Amino acid sequence: MPNFVTDLKHAAELLRRSQRILVIGCSGGGKTTLSNKLAPRLGLRHISMDRDFYWLPGWVKRQKVEERQMIAAAVASTRWLMDGTGSSSFDLRLPRTDFVLWVRLPRWRCLMGVTGRWLRWWGRARPEMAPGCPEKLDLEFLSFIWNFERRYVPYIIAAMDRFGPDVPVLQLKSHQEMRRLLDLLVSPA
Repeated sequence: MPNFVTDLKHAAELLRRSQRILVIGCSGGGKTTLSNKLAPRLGLRHISMDRDFYWLPGWVKRQKVEERQMIAAAVASTRWLMDGTGSSSFDLRLPRTDFVLWVRLPRWRCLMGVTGRWLRWWGRARPEMAPGCPEKLDLEFLSFIWNFERRYVPYIIAAMDRFGPDVPVLQLKSHQEMRRLLDLLVSPA
């Protein structure tokens, strides 16, 4: 079982001391929005898995060997906040991680999130996406979100148990919890 932290105030204290943070969860839940707000508060470089490792222009997936080399180089650095679930690279990332923020919103909220994002960025690439990858929404992506908890959460939990059993994990289950955490990080320690 992952090393879950349940108290937001305690989590904020741990985050202040963390040098390497993973922000994971289903697409559309707000991982990147949270990461964009959190990284500057903690003085960490924000690394986007989608932008920096996964995608090449035209929604071409980078070769897995090159992707893993790039991830390994990034996690070897001293200070970072990495946004993206990518369970196939947990073996590289979790052993170097000080803290995991798991954005775990209900699937209806994630579906609303990706739909709103698609409407906002339709035909253009978001800043946290690789250049040449305009926002898209298709049945495959919607199915991924719909089935995320059932299909992918068991792999996430198994990876945490295997590669980061002592890494503290905070599950954020609402945007209100995310705002509260950000507020705690602005407040004095």
